[in-house]
Amino acid sequence: MQDGTDLSRVDLSGLKRSQWIRAISEVGEAEGFAEPLGKRHHAIFVEEGDTLLVTFESLPGIEALSGTATPLGWEMVKRNGWSHLGVISARDTWFRDARVYGFFDALLDDGFFDEFDNVIFYGAGPCGYAAAAFSVAAPGARVVMLQPQATLDPRVTEWDDRFAEMRRLNFTSRYGYAPDMLDAAQHAWVLYDPQERLDAMHSALFERRNVTRFRLPHMGAALQGDLIGLDLIAPILTAAAEDRLDSASFAKLMRARRDHTPYLRKLLARLESSGRSELAEALCRNVTARLDAPRFRRRLEMLRSARESAS
Repeated sequence: MQDGTDLSRVDLSGLKRSQWIRAISEVGEAEGFAEPLGKRHHAIFVEEGDTLLVTFESLPGIEALSGTATPLGWEMVKRNGWSHLGVISARDTWFRDARVYGFFDALLDDGFFDEFDNVIFYGAGPCGYAAAAFSVAAPGARVVMLQPQATLDPRVTEWDDRFAEMRRLNFTSRYGYAPDMLDAAQHAWVLYDPQERLDAMHSALFERRNVTRFRLPHMGAALQGDLIGLDLIAPILTAAAEDRLDSASFAKLMRARRDHTPYLRKLLARLESSGRSELAEALCRNVTARLDAPRFRRRLEMLRSARESAS
């Protein structure tokens, strides 16, 4: 983006949605392209490096997770000099829209993805579903998904009652069953908390020869927000792009959880709810020895008092 838009200076927060679409489209038109995909979806392309990151994001998610209300993918443009294609939905649609299908058909026909040395697809939840489903348009791509759904087809996932109103969408037509769409990927990674039962069940449907599933116990049902808070999205995507995201490197990255208070609180709550008071006390000792954590200090005192009273 020589002499182009400085994405680090773009702040779209506080804009009405129509203004937001107009502003981000102006950036796309200046740096690559912008294309409306019907009323509910937009595609914004920023061209820079030979690595392309394709992200699927929802506008409510962007508003909630970004202080500047800009796509998560722009962080990789700023950090690594990657190119970025953002496909953005007005709400959670699972991107089940003929205009979106046609857009990826056109990219495939035009050889768009062939222009890049590396292509990475990314998304979380419904957007993770889309990252897997549309990655088939770029054979050889790598795909990173956070707690994705495999499908909402009730004949396959009738056990998932979270999105009952979305079952009217057609998940059996083109780009439909996300795990099957990964057959052409070089590799894919699924990140999920195994204690989130429905997420774990969807994760199991992604079991494939070219898919690695990473378990993140005690992280809960909002992985993307926590990983953004830990500043781990960019390192994970970089490791995936460089083909070095394996169990050892992932475990090393996730050591950052040791200093992440929301994770530690969830872990403490899980230990106490399962009656493992000795481990809960050990956790509180560890945390208070390393961090300024008044809540854990108070809880440690209570656990010690309870243990001494029982002895």
